[in-house]
Amino acid sequence: MKTALGHIKVLDLTRILAGPWATQNLADMGAEVIKIERPRVGDDTRTWGPPFLKDADGNETRDSSYFLSANRGKQSVTVDLATPEGQEIIRMLAADADVVVENYKVGTLARYGLAYEDLRKINPRIVYCSVTGFGQDGPYAALPGYDYVFQGMGGLMSITGVPDGEPGAAPMKSGIAISDLLTGMYATTAILAALEHRHISGEGQYIDMSLLDCIVTINSYQAINYFLSGKIPERMGNAHSNMVPYQVFKCREGDIIIAVGNDGQYAAFCRVIGREHLATDPAFATGPQRNRNRKDLIPLVAEAMLARTMEEWVTLLEANNVPCGPIHNMKQVFEDPQVRHREMQLALPHSAGVQAPSVANPIRLSGTPIQYDKSAPLLGEHNDAVLQQRLGLSAARIAELQAKGVV
Repeated sequence: MKTALGHIKVLDLTRILAGPWATQNLADMGAEVIKIERPRVGDDTRTWGPPFLKDADGNETRDSSYFLSANRGKQSVTVDLATPEGQEIIRMLAADADVVVENYKVGTLARYGLAYEDLRKINPRIVYCSVTGFGQDGPYAALPGYDYVFQGMGGLMSITGVPDGEPGAAPMKSGIAISDLLTGMYATTAILAALEHRHISGEGQYIDMSLLDCIVTINSYQAINYFLSGKIPERMGNAHSNMVPYQVFKCREGDIIIAVGNDGQYAAFCRVIGREHLATDPAFATGPQRNRNRKDLIPLVAEAMLARTMEEWVTLLEANNVPCGPIHNMKQVFEDPQVRHREMQLALPHSAGVQAPSVANPIRLSGTPIQYDKSAPLLGEHNDAVLQQRLGLSAARIAELQAKGVV
């Protein structure tokens, strides 16, 4: 079956999550991805468990759920980049690669002779993507950083969490490593853009991706709210800064998300909950008025929502095209009929002799669909295949490198 990127070779020098997420996207679309890992140790996230994948005998492997989530479809080769022999292996792999992705601290690979300026001399068509916390320049460029730090620095936590003055008021991080995942997605987009430009120009280029930049960018309309009004956005709990009613409400049993996005939906909502007068009241009839007068409107809506259970409200509101929904836990997510229909839960063959769980890529391409051939690799699983078949190293030379700890 055809794939979108079956002609693309990727040299993956990343670890943890942001970089691996980007290269997994490329692997999902058919690219050949060779993941370089440290000998004997591998990607840090291999040990970020429990839970760990269990082999056919029920024994825990060395591969955590975290590692499995971001490394499917790749080949694992172990190379010590700090050694001259290891650096030469990387240069040999880069010579016919289309893409290199790395997330070392600024300047690290330059010391090894593996920076963009080094590899472009070998391969002028190379697309080289660096993923760091703060980017390649600026006063913080040399500092390390993790997702949690950027959620705070980038403003996300200042607008996430229980509002001041309410019980439990505090900034709150996202339940996933959102800075990492966003940066991985932006990096994927940038790499594909650079490849398309190369298709026209024949020239590779360098990509500088920063976790801080990405988290600042997704402030999106909240940032523009601030630029236009001068008012610093505050935490609003489950409420929306611009649309009302757009939040969680308690029901007679359970909770429901109401997500009214326009005046037509609002009128239908008021009709369903038996509060038609709220749709014609000048204080609430339009989106801007509802936003200005939310403190008056929300208690009236909250009172009405207590009349029925969550399931009753969802049935009634969906029948009237009012956006709403339940709050699912992870078990309920993957039991949901729509999620099951879209086949979002996967089981992929793993070299431990079992089927490993995975979550599908949401990209749906009609002509070159995403393919899932295999789960994440064992550490060094493809050493011989890549070193012998791709680079032409002899078995004796590989054994020598292994003895020296290079691979």
